[in-house]
Amino acid sequence: MSTESDIASAENHVPCPPSFGLPSISHLHDPEAKFEHTEYTLVDAADCIRAFKPSVDTIKENILHISVDEQHKVRDMAKKYGVSFTAMLCAIFWREMSRIRLEARPSSASTTSLFTCAVNPRAQLALSSFLCASPVVNLAASKTIGEIAEMDLEDMAHLVSHTITKGTAPYVCSSMDFLVAQRKIEIEDEKLGRKGKKIMLAYVCPGSAKCTVSSSRNFPIYQTDFGFGSPEYVRPPYLPYDGCLRIWPTPGSRGTGLNNKEAPLEVYLSQPDYIDLSRSPLLRAYVKK
Repeated sequence: MSTESDIASAENHVPCPPSFGLPSISHLHDPEAKFEHTEYTLVDAADCIRAFKPSVDTIKENILHISVDEQHKVRDMAKKYGVSFTAMLCAIFWREMSRIRLEARPSSASTTSLFTCAVNPRAQLALSSFLCASPVVNLAASKTIGEIAEMDLEDMAHLVSHTITKGTAPYVCSSMDFLVAQRKIEIEDEKLGRKGKKIMLAYVCPGSAKCTVSSSRNFPIYQTDFGFGSPEYVRPPYLPYDGCLRIWPTPGSRGTGLNNKEAPLEVYLSQPDYIDLSRSPLLRAYVKK
């Protein structure tokens, strides 16, 4: 049990009490900047599910293992093409999954493939490290499966890099304005009983192939004491939706900082069961033997 002196000592080591909630970012708005927010789509109100819709295909989960050596190969490619490690890894998965899909089902060539990546713009918004908030913006790009299959990795890497770095402060402000304006229209339609449009995140809409990425690889899961000591193993929940891809740290990353580069990564990937990842020379190295 902690004594009063223990508590007082602990409080003296807190440099600043945490604050809660997202502060106003209106001062970051750029009225001259115009953006196309492809991460959202408008649908008829009756079709707005506001949630994932399961695929008609049988979805299976693969747990892929990216060794330190394989990560070095990805970093070398990223350096060569002038993009980040995350952008390079996403480019590899999006293109290779599209190629396998096209090989298995040639009729899918004209199907739209939507890439989305959840990005935390805390740095772009200059948010204090003491702020207990986790703003996330989903950034999107799309091409047909046939177009993606024909792209070389350099062009693919630049497309993904442009997508995940466009979440600047003005972009996030514009996104907020877009959402608020559309919500006002929805409320007015509801008041008047009109059958209007509702806004949805594009990646939850059915009807297209997906590569939906989130990454927790820099979160210090294995360095954090959650009240019972640091965990031995943590994995994300299973999501049975086509194209869900989560990049995750492994127990080997404990004690080496947030940007650990000398520990394996796990990738949790859900995709239709007709997609055989071993068909890709690049992804084959990540498949557990």
